[in-house]
Amino acid sequence: MSPAPPEKKAVRLNIFNQTYSLLITGDPAEMERAADEVDELMTTIARAGNVDATRIAVLACLHLQDRLHGLEREIESMRGHVEDVQAKTRRLSELLETIE
Repeated sequence: MSPAPPEKKAVRLNIFNQTYSLLITGDPAEMERAADEVDELMTTIARAGNVDATRIAVLACLHLQDRLHGLEREIESMRGHVEDVQAKTRRLSELLETIE
């Protein structure tokens, strides 16, 4: 028997003067925070003189994608550091074993 699918909850979001109703499986508060961030970003872009909502949405997407790529690069860099630490830990462990 397969597990029951997660329960979906309705959430209403306001982004750039538009209301969206979604069914989500996660925490509605998280989705509301995400919508608030997107709304704030789009409002900031609009203040720069962009009046076309589609253009503002595309620029917001590009900005968010750039942030995502930056975070992905950071994570990959951290993985490399973790692998270095693990290799050094193994080497030190081996050295300690030879001393005993």
